[in-house]
Amino acid sequence: MVVTQMSSGFPGSTSNPRGLISRRAQCRNHLKQLGLGMEHHVAAFGCYPSNGWGFCWIGDPERGTGIRQPGGWIYNILYFLEQQPLRGLGLSPDPAAKADGLTQLTQTSVPLLLCPTRSGALLSPANPGVVPRNAHWQPLVAKTDYAVNEGDYITDTREGPTTLQQGDSPGYAWADTTLATGIAFQRSQVTPAMVSDGLSCTYMLGEKHVSVEGYSNYSDSGYDQSAYSGVDLDINRWVLDPPLADAKSIEERRFGSAHAAGCHMAFCDGSVRSISYEIDAEVHRRLGNRLDGQALGGSQY
Repeated sequence: MVVTQMSSGFPGSTSNPRGLISRRAQCRNHLKQLGLGMEHHVAAFGCYPSNGWGFCWIGDPERGTGIRQPGGWIYNILYFLEQQPLRGLGLSPDPAAKADGLTQLTQTSVPLLLCPTRSGALLSPANPGVVPRNAHWQPLVAKTDYAVNEGDYITDTREGPTTLQQGDSPGYAWADTTLATGIAFQRSQVTPAMVSDGLSCTYMLGEKHVSVEGYSNYSDSGYDQSAYSGVDLDINRWVLDPPLADAKSIEERRFGSAHAAGCHMAFCDGSVRSISYEIDAEVHRRLGNRLDGQALGGSQY
């Protein structure tokens, strides 16, 4: 289990400008690599990765990357992040061994999923009120500072089915996601052709806002679970409000970051751009909606 500490950094700090620039560049590169992982998934399967079943599920190594996969976008691109051994944890015909393997997964941190500017440990407290269906709850889990864009419509898909068998049943009543406007959501299969506003005009991934008081506990519901869960506030965000710098408030649906001036966003064309916290709210919303017919060029934000 990884328990080493990350280097510290705090929003708005100017005591080491060179260090701040270096951390921002590293964070930008993390998003670039994650975006490449998403693009490799598109090349392999024809669509962006599904975002899984719900926040009570951990990814399952035997169920591919499509609608049968309970794990979210991060779990689904592990193969393309050179994390094949991690993606194979829990591969066993023995249910107990499988649960043990997936529990180990939840406690394995990948530095690529963390922003170096945000202060905290590689593992941090998990919410005891959310127990995975297919793994053992652990007090410390590996989290992520990056989220996929779910657009400007909240699908409210929640826990998902109780069992794998229930989720596989044709009669199970999944939440209605037909109005979802982002890149990944519950059981999604969004293709580049479905990004009708243009790949260069649509957010794919971005940094997420986290309450500074939630860095070291599970008080922020958008930072209280494993990075390898299914669709959840921990791994997806919306564009209903502009990005926000980390602060005491809990804004679990917003993009944002620990950087002083703005957050990084990866677009569907693979580019990574800095988005100011002062961006116009409507412009931000349009950049998060893949099909509203209101595409924006880079000169407009």
